[in-house]
Amino acid sequence: MFAVVRTGGKQYRVAAGDKIAVEKLAGEAGDTVTLGDILLAGEGDSIADASKVTVSAEIIAQAKSEKVIVFKKRRRHNYRRKNGHRQQMTLLRITAVGDAKKAAPKKEAAPKEDAPAKEAKAPAAKKAAPKAEAADKAPAAKKAPAKKPAAKKTDTK
Repeated sequence: MFAVVRTGGKQYRVAAGDKIAVEKLAGEAGDTVTLGDILLAGEGDSIADASKVTVSAEIIAQAKSEKVIVFKKRRRHNYRRKNGHRQQMTLLRITAVGDAKKAAPKKEAAPKEDAPAKEAKAPAAKKAAPKAEAADKAPAAKKAPAKKPAAKKTDTK
């Protein structure tokens, strides 16, 4: 079975056992990822429903692609700039192309109940302290703003 998947803005035709290099994906070497955006799936000449197909892959390595040289020049202006760039990429080995039923269910972490109780107590104690301090201090008398001296007039003749 084959599938056409989209990842990193590019499309790849994959089958089980293929190795492909894609734009950088999060994960370590040995991790398993599921490619979710499936455009087309089929077996031989027949085409299957792409929404019911999943593609799982194993990360072989995180690497850099070949160096691309960027050279800018403007004639007769002594302007030359040379730059190099190596794009981050992920090497994948496609492990399975098949129905969504075969995909492993995702595990959900249970939320901890102890943490919210502690956070609720702490802000109440902080709010009480500023009110007590404000009651102890008397309101300060407002000062009148200082007047600026008038500018001197000069005659220019």
